[in-house]
Amino acid sequence: MAVKIRLRRIGAKKSPYYRVVVADSRSPRDGRFIEDIGYYNPLANPADIKIDPEKAKKWMENGAQPTETVRSLFRKTGIVQ
Repeated sequence: MAVKIRLRRIGAKKSPYYRVVVADSRSPRDGRFIEDIGYYNPLANPADIKIDPEKAKKWMENGAQPTETVRSLFRKTGIVQ
C-alpha cells in the first residue's frame, strides 16, 4: 500500500481550506484517509499552517511520501529542510 501525505479540500466554493492527511495514494482527493495531521488556510494573511510535527515525522519514517505542496508546507513550518 502506497501511502501519501496530501491535502484534502474541505472549504466552500471560492474559499479553499485544506486538511493535511495521510491517505492511501489510490483513494480520491476528498475520500477516505488514515489520519488527520494538520490544516492549511491559504486565504489568511499570512497563510495559516498548523501541522503536528511528531505525527508527520512518524509517518515519513514509516514510508509515507509527501506531495510537492505538502513538502513546501513542511519547509515553511520547519519540519523538513
